[in-house]
Amino acid sequence: MEQISRALYCNPIWSRIFPFLRWWPQVTRDTLRADLIAGLTGAVVVLPQGVAFAMIAGLPPVYGLYTAMVPPIIAALFGSSRHLISGPTTAISIVVFATITKFAEPGSAKFIQMALTLTFLAGVYQLALGLARMGTLVNFISHSVVVGFTAGAAVLIATSQLNHFFGMHIPSGESFLHTWRDIFQQIHDASLFVTGIAVVTLVSLIVLTRLKPRWPVMLIAMVIGSVVAMLVGDATHGIRVVGQLPQQLPPLSMPDLHLAAIKQLGSAALAIAMLGLVEAVSIARSVAAKSGQRIDGSQEFVGQGMANIAGSFFSSYASSGSFTRSGLNYAAGAVTPLSAVFAALTLALVVLLVAPLAAHLPIAAMAAVLLVVAWRLIDFHHIKTILTTSKRESSVLLTTFFATLFVELEFAIYVGVMLSLIIYLMRTSQPAVVARVPDPASPNRHLVTDSNLPECPQLKIVRIDGSLYFGAVDHVQEQLHLLNEQSPQQKHLLLIGNGINFVDIAGAELLAVEARSRQARGGGLYLVKIKEEACNTLRRGGFRDLIGAENIFLTKSDAIETVFHKLDPDVCAHCDKRIFLECQKLPPSTQAPVT
Repeated sequence: MEQISRALYCNPIWSRIFPFLRWWPQVTRDTLRADLIAGLTGAVVVLPQGVAFAMIAGLPPVYGLYTAMVPPIIAALFGSSRHLISGPTTAISIVVFATITKFAEPGSAKFIQMALTLTFLAGVYQLALGLARMGTLVNFISHSVVVGFTAGAAVLIATSQLNHFFGMHIPSGESFLHTWRDIFQQIHDASLFVTGIAVVTLVSLIVLTRLKPRWPVMLIAMVIGSVVAMLVGDATHGIRVVGQLPQQLPPLSMPDLHLAAIKQLGSAALAIAMLGLVEAVSIARSVAAKSGQRIDGSQEFVGQGMANIAGSFFSSYASSGSFTRSGLNYAAGAVTPLSAVFAALTLALVVLLVAPLAAHLPIAAMAAVLLVVAWRLIDFHHIKTILTTSKRESSVLLTTFFATLFVELEFAIYVGVMLSLIIYLMRTSQPAVVARVPDPASPNRHLVTDSNLPECPQLKIVRIDGSLYFGAVDHVQEQLHLLNEQSPQQKHLLLIGNGINFVDIAGAELLAVEARSRQARGGGLYLVKIKEEACNTLRRGGFRDLIGAENIFLTKSDAIETVFHKLDPDVCAHCDKRIFLECQKLPPSTQAPVT
């Protein structure tokens, strides 16, 4: 058996199809023990979280536990991270609720059916992106988008739980502003008994977190709230409880694959897919930075996609990577993804044994826990850093935050992503065009950027710090035109291209037009240190011939020496700048300096 395993591991095709073959040979008795301990720890943590997140999503509490059983196993076996733990998450739960509550009553059979369909579609998107090796897509989603969306989702979560915290009756699915309006209108109807249980749970959670942070504080706080509710008498004072949870493993389910359902949920599924991928890959990379592991983003896409597709057939809603459980998994000593498998199996065993106890769990206690979860979601440190560092990133952060509160949640994600791309394009579309001059203090006259040093009256030297593509052509063309207006006597232009990563057709045409323009004025365009890829583009498109192959150089010294012999000797004879080494061979200037 071991020989077969090693043979499959050495076969790159099989290890790509079944990525768990890459780490399976490293499993030993010691790693199994470490993974089992980490798995047991994770199961204790996810028990209260699963119930809480399902309530955020508008689903029966047991669906949060189902989501913490099947998807984590699939994601662990087919992903690339050895410590990432998948399952229900806060941000995705709030998007699921906001998306489906427009079409169905939370907790109803139709709501559950649509949640399964949404999960299946999100998984299909993720799997398709993974198979297409599009793992680098997450790099184009700014961290400010994630921070802004998460903060907005935290405010929405807290708002949605205030009615449970105070014992009010507010219709579900209302907008952010309407919910707050109802809260203020009904504040006098708040139940003292319900609020008291919520406050006791909240205070217990805060105190336990500070005194015993390593304990399962959420679980303990909910137990305290349940005991208080039983002492007060939940039935007597109208204290709502979670109710009986089914003592069973995730039952088989079937998403609605009719065309009408797919059209209805397709857009939201894409938003959930992208949000889930950003969460999973960013968390996996964060943990990998500590463990020293290399993460394959595309493989994580595949793992998350397969987890959601499989989960939709086992009564699970959309899942992604959990930062809390993944960090705890690593800290607990997990070595391989088997820790995620052990955590899911342990949770299944716990559900079978202790599910009846959840019948006495007050909704108010859950609301108190979710308020703390929402508070922890807000990354105050990064928000402060972004607001004090970059105006552009601040605009992305604030726009995403307010869009999350006041418009459709999936639209808020799209807005943030589009703003990030626009800012990225704005930065790349305005490459710096920097003037360079020889340094007289350097024996070899190295080129430097110093506006106080003299320039050659006939030759302008510039460096372009950025790629010459269609988005940057207009800016570069404007800068070159400005140079012509400021110094019309500098008919020759030496362009240093070591900062140009690539040149597309539009960029090549710009260089050809600039070359013709300067040649018509009796000057020329000269390129030096152009990278091979850019040179190939110029050659294949015939632009090198338009510029002149003799005008493209490998070194700056060769370029300056060649261009120097093309300069007007009369101007050189009267020039007092003499900034090039070649200028030293000329006789001293006999007339007024050339300006």
